[in-house]
Amino acid sequence: MTRPAAILLDIEGTTTPIAFVHKTLFPFARERMADFVAREDGRPEVAAALAEVRALAPGQGEVEALLGWMQQDAKVTPLKALQGMIWREGFESGQLRGQIYADVPPALRRWHAAGIGLHIYSSGSEEAQRLIYTHSDAGDLANLFGEFFDTRVGAKRSAASYRAIAARLRLPPARLLFLSDVEAELDAARLAGLSTCQLVRAEDGTQPSARHRTAANFGGVEALLASAVAG
Repeated sequence: MTRPAAILLDIEGTTTPIAFVHKTLFPFARERMADFVAREDGRPEVAAALAEVRALAPGQGEVEALLGWMQQDAKVTPLKALQGMIWREGFESGQLRGQIYADVPPALRRWHAAGIGLHIYSSGSEEAQRLIYTHSDAGDLANLFGEFFDTRVGAKRSAASYRAIAARLRLPPARLLFLSDVEAELDAARLAGLSTCQLVRAEDGTQPSARHRTAANFGGVEALLASAVAG
């Protein structure tokens, strides 16, 4: 692994516990979805998302479709957009605070200080991504990141998405390191030419890949990078 010009990071299971997403964020949005849609359907961004819902689920009620997708953990763009709007209310009111693994902020700050670009790619909306890091339990980390990419750039298990991200960042794919806990995402990134490393966090029960470098935490990623530079 050569020293990357930039690191592309997943969120869930990589910088943030899976339990925070599934046991805090998802229930928070689910409990408030019907009220939020009824209350805010006149807002242009909400109306646009609901129009997408109707196009994707014709003949089905908007809230019914949204809750069904949430039950399936479907990566549907209008759902992610509406979840992000609900979470924004929660983060800004102080009801929510982003949980970040303790090993993550020091590593991010060291990489940022060393001139390595840091970017996020998650199935959650770009807005939701920013909220997690802006209102995190480690303080405001959002200013450490350059770009936030969501499913509008493409599916996370498609190599084309990673090629598009490299093009947006104006970097050769080989100069990008992708960190994720999901083997299929890492496979797609490698197919696109990116370097990869899987986060195998004991707390999340991640199964290690035989096809990618692995690290138990961000300290392990730093050790891999240091050993590559030394070698």
